[in-house]
Amino acid sequence: MITHFEVDGRRVAYRLRSGRGPTLVFLPGYGSDMEGNKALALDAFAERTGIALLRLDYSGTGSSEGEFRQGTLARWLTEVLAAIDQQTEGPLILIGSSMGGWLALHAALQRPDRVQALVGIAAAPDFTNWGFTAEQAAHLTDEGHLTRTFWESGQQALLLDGRIDATCPVRLVHGAEDRDVPLDVAFRTMRALRSADVQLNVIKGGGHRLSEPHEIDAILRTVQALLEPAP
Repeated sequence: MITHFEVDGRRVAYRLRSGRGPTLVFLPGYGSDMEGNKALALDAFAERTGIALLRLDYSGTGSSEGEFRQGTLARWLTEVLAAIDQQTEGPLILIGSSMGGWLALHAALQRPDRVQALVGIAAAPDFTNWGFTAEQAAHLTDEGHLTRTFWESGQQALLLDGRIDATCPVRLVHGAEDRDVPLDVAFRTMRALRSADVQLNVIKGGGHRLSEPHEIDAILRTVQALLEPAP
């Protein structure tokens, strides 16, 4: 069942599956929503295992209200934090796909007492920085799909050139053939993270979407391992 909550006057859509904790929180990528293959696979996993799961659509995407072109990283992060604060209790495992991985890292920094672990699926922190040449960035406007306003918001939220002070376990799942988010971004994320418990699973032949059955299975196994008690 799709429900809405308000953030600064924006009606944001979410789905909350009740269950035991820690609550899984799925954060989609840029231009994606909570009904994609990975989100639905996680929902089926949560139903099967009895784990709580929160999914949401950022404003301007999916079932949420608003104009996509008005979206910024800061605005969508505000919505993620509001969803966490208003709709969940107790420990969380954040699962971010592509841009959602960037948002998940920021959410972990801002809610360190809540975030128990983090999974980045083809995580794309800082993509406004490494994904554009100076000439491309200079020609961005607010008329295209990726707006200059979003780009500027991303440039104010860069993480990879410093230390990412998240201390929770982090699992990165990345395709070896990802043409959108180079594998080097995953290695840079590993190096930047303060956490001593960071693992990277590189899927041979995997692209950016990681939606093939064996790739989704690898993601679900990663989440399952984080749910299991330490020996």
